[in-house]
Amino acid sequence: MKSRNKWKIGSTLLLALALFTGCSGNNAEPAATNTPAEPEKQATGGTLVIARLSDANNLDPHYSTQLNSMAVVQHKVYEGLVELNKNSEYKPLLATEWKQIDDLTWEFKLREGVTFQDGAPFNAAAVQKTIARATSKEEPTPKANMFNMIKEVIAVDDYTIQMLLEYPYAPLLSVLASAEGGILSPKAIDTYGKELTNHPTGTGPYTFESWTPGQDIILVRNDKYWGDQAKLDKVVFRTVPEDATRVAMVETGEAHIAEQLPITEIDRVSNSSTMSLGRFESFAVDHIGFNTKKKPFDDVRVRQAIAYSIDKEAIINGVYNNVGKVSHSTLGPKVIGYSPNLKGYAYDINKAKSLLADAGYAKGFKATLYTNDNKARVNVSEVLQSQLKGIGIDLEVKVMEFGAYIEAATKGETDMFISGWGNATGDADYNQYNLFHSSSAGLPGNHSFYNNPEVDKLIEDGRKEKDADKRKILYEQAQQIELNEVPLYPFRSSENLVAISKNVEGLWISPSGYVELGEIVLKP
Repeated sequence: MKSRNKWKIGSTLLLALALFTGCSGNNAEPAATNTPAEPEKQATGGTLVIARLSDANNLDPHYSTQLNSMAVVQHKVYEGLVELNKNSEYKPLLATEWKQIDDLTWEFKLREGVTFQDGAPFNAAAVQKTIARATSKEEPTPKANMFNMIKEVIAVDDYTIQMLLEYPYAPLLSVLASAEGGILSPKAIDTYGKELTNHPTGTGPYTFESWTPGQDIILVRNDKYWGDQAKLDKVVFRTVPEDATRVAMVETGEAHIAEQLPITEIDRVSNSSTMSLGRFESFAVDHIGFNTKKKPFDDVRVRQAIAYSIDKEAIINGVYNNVGKVSHSTLGPKVIGYSPNLKGYAYDINKAKSLLADAGYAKGFKATLYTNDNKARVNVSEVLQSQLKGIGIDLEVKVMEFGAYIEAATKGETDMFISGWGNATGDADYNQYNLFHSSSAGLPGNHSFYNNPEVDKLIEDGRKEKDADKRKILYEQAQQIELNEVPLYPFRSSENLVAISKNVEGLWISPSGYVELGEIVLKP
């Protein structure tokens, strides 16, 4: 008889163990089947306006290169087989239950009676087509590396699939729960191809209405949704680059939520009679990066010298007003695989100067520091200008619109940069593979163009290892090598800050940085 164990992932080793110890052998049991109640017939209605710093760059889960884009479609237009809820538990979504038959075979029972927003049926064939598209060798997608563990998807029947893996892959559910794991309409895939970015079509509670680049993206309630009806009539994601303007829009009622709230606006929001401050836990970490293919950053001593010359505490205190914490890891503290044992760099100007001299730059050099138009990052860049002058490095700061910055970084046009990396899955594999594996150079996320075969192997072994303790050790080893070689220098684990109108209830921003709409209600 099948039991109803829930698969979990969480911030503690105990929760991680619950995930991985159930991943082998023929005795694996299916996840709980949560059959939804009859869809709610009443919706509260209204139009929710979210003011955001930057526009999306692509609404296609297989081609998007930023969390800002995925936040628009994840759990709204697109849904995956499973979802990660507030309690970091894997719950049924388009799959009603699952089990692991052996090390390389997972079986999923699919929800019946679900249709895509264009009328196409959701079934095993739709899952097969989505995975095949993501992993296509004829038309490679930037997300192929997230699915390269899947050898084949077999349709046992119309509502049962088996995923055959190339190798044991511990965090499979984390990938299927991510935005990249959203199931696409097979009809839309055939109709639009790479133009699917302009025609997002999934099974979710909202349908795509329009996208005016640089202005707004509009979603409307899907009245034919298989589950509980969305509580809102419409959601508008409005691009508003000016920080003060976004906050003012909430203050005056023109918007309900202002995302990516700058530190400088915290007091204004906290003291407002019309707004409240939202502080939500984040998986994200801010870092300083180096293009390891360009001089002088191809020399590890130069990168180490810069690491020794950066006062992280001063940045957290001065720029971020103590929001977030000093980090020595590119993983947020709640991500599985995080280690508090990593040895970072103490602030040591003399050591920095010595390393620069050894590298042949005793008199320093000039370089360009790239960042996007996030106000805090611009301020960090100014602090770095000041701090690096102490070792003779003259930094020119180049601030770019977010999309333009991402394009430059993926093409290897940046020298030194300030950026950050969130996590769509809550698992170390997402960060490690995308940021540091040599196969991820460029578009997938390795903007430092880092290449270390030893690190590649540790990351690959971490993917395969089922034992949670052993897996944690592998990631700790990889991260320590990365810290020693400094392709990226993490300096802050962040928080998701938002300004919220007083008439908004039920807002939750996931640690991945997505506004989750499921419980939001607009009060009169």
